[in-house]
Amino acid sequence: MTTRGHLQSAIRNYFIAGLLTLLPVVITLSVLVWLFHLLDSVLGWAFTLLLGRTVPGLGLATSFLLVFVTGIFATNVLGRRMMGVVDRLMMQIPVARTIYSATKQLSDSILLRKRGAFQKVVLVEWPRKGLFTLGFVTGETVGEAQEKTAERVFNVFIVTTPNPTTGFLVLVPESEIIPLEMKVEDGLKMVISGGIVTPPDMSQITIRNPL
Repeated sequence: MTTRGHLQSAIRNYFIAGLLTLLPVVITLSVLVWLFHLLDSVLGWAFTLLLGRTVPGLGLATSFLLVFVTGIFATNVLGRRMMGVVDRLMMQIPVARTIYSATKQLSDSILLRKRGAFQKVVLVEWPRKGLFTLGFVTGETVGEAQEKTAERVFNVFIVTTPNPTTGFLVLVPESEIIPLEMKVEDGLKMVISGGIVTPPDMSQITIRNPL
């Protein structure tokens, strides 16, 4: 290879190395800046009207304070009673009750770890035989769905990419579930990234069923 070829190769390698180094930093900072502006705008407009000018970060700080105060209020006796009234009111509205109920159950499961949410990462053949996808076991199927099946069945939540708050509920027989050793957090990272972020122990599939 000529000197010119070596120079072009070195420039290309340095450029790729710099791109690989800076790209994650730039994307992370961009997402953080976007998230900051998004959260800051929730209540920031009110302070802009009151003060006549924009104060960066004031809306974000107020939003966190509002969430904190709401948490304190919701954990005392009076707050729980008031939230009970709000729950009953929301459940009376035809369209809102569906959205409110689903959102509340999902947030309770994820944030409070209730009802054994996301107990285990598994592989299931979905959406058809021969194709495997990551799923998250949310519990054992009970009630009519279990009574009308011959085998023990588990609730498996198939998370959509890249939004982990939406997905599909699949009732999978125990014999068709392949448990994985990866942590739930690692499984979510893999799904959200579209497979770009893969846990180092991805190949360690446990054939036994510890469900």
